[in-house]
Amino acid sequence: MPLTERPPVHVEGRSFGVPAVPEARPLGIYVHVPFCSVRCGYCDFNTYTADELGEGATRASYADTAMREIEQAGLSLAGRPPAETVFFGGGTPTQLPSADLVRMLDTVRNAIGLTDDVEVTTEANPDSVTPDSLATLRAGGFTRISFGVQSAVPHVLATLDRTHDPAGVPQAVRWAREAGYEQVSVDLIYGTPGESMIDWQTSIDQAIELQPDHISAYALIVEQGTAFARKVRRGEVVMPDDDETADKYVLADDTFSRAGLHWYELSNWARDEAAQCRHNVLYWRSADWWGVGPGAHSHVRRESDSVESAGVAERWWNVKHPAAYAQRLAAGESPRHDGETIDAATATVERIMLQTRLRAGLDRDALSDVASAAVPGLVARGLIDEVADRLVLTQAGRLLADAVVRELTD
Repeated sequence: MPLTERPPVHVEGRSFGVPAVPEARPLGIYVHVPFCSVRCGYCDFNTYTADELGEGATRASYADTAMREIEQAGLSLAGRPPAETVFFGGGTPTQLPSADLVRMLDTVRNAIGLTDDVEVTTEANPDSVTPDSLATLRAGGFTRISFGVQSAVPHVLATLDRTHDPAGVPQAVRWAREAGYEQVSVDLIYGTPGESMIDWQTSIDQAIELQPDHISAYALIVEQGTAFARKVRRGEVVMPDDDETADKYVLADDTFSRAGLHWYELSNWARDEAAQCRHNVLYWRSADWWGVGPGAHSHVRRESDSVESAGVAERWWNVKHPAAYAQRLAAGESPRHDGETIDAATATVERIMLQTRLRAGLDRDALSDVASAAVPGLVARGLIDEVADRLVLTQAGRLLADAVVRELTD
């Protein structure tokens, strides 16, 4: 991305270049934990195994490093209402001791503030938790946990380089329930090479048997530069065709709906509105968030426009490598690496792209006259429904969401 705003300001003990925004716009905090026990071949996230990192970027020191950035963020966000959501992602946050995750959350509470009804999520692998670790997190203020299950079929997990035993997933979910988490979510992946429709149905059925409050199901994407992409290029694995992937989406959507889990975003289903991931909804509604950690992205709007309007915003991202991130913060500097200004026109396009993904739909007033002219054709082709003054994707439209967005933004 081009640099279209001032460069990072490296200071000690002061705000580092983000304008104070006292208006009551939703704020979320994302905390990136870049550690995994094994790096999955399909993953292009900023993650590392323990033997990939040198001194200054260890698991033992990571919490203290991230807490320094959280304290800096508190200075820049002074005067704002407290955060409504906190999301610990990765990587595998539960690779860190539970006490460290709680210390980081406590620092968010003290430096930035948390609402009384804050949603606090951590991602976790089923084999990275114990009853004690889950109880510590829950007592420390975590309200929601998202388990990376991906598949219930051993050969599919092996293709994905996932290490957990699917037989242990029900136990992990039971421990979370016993610890008192308000919401338990399960993540699935479909479209893995070698995964049959029966395999996918097995994963769907076993996920439903867990009685989660929420399920995310994402199609496997071949990301350039990953080990998985190299296998595809060499012909070692063959990706399924688009029709098969679409059939798997329909199978999931239909089965989840019958089980009482209803879509609220293209790849997410929840039992009710209270079970929706509020942090992710914040992203899709282009609200404000601060990303903590190496490579983490942030988005804070400058002006006092409402959540639904397309105001100018600052978007920036931190240095990527954990060692460089730690060095910056140890020196009292900002970890920010680069950024850009999002003007009103760009924000409008992004709003259309993101809100079209939601079951709540897109306000038709967001469209230009040219884009509005495309709506009757999309309705006639069965890709969108007009619900009051909003445009909502049909199931067929969800399968072609990118094409629909192109017509609405041209």
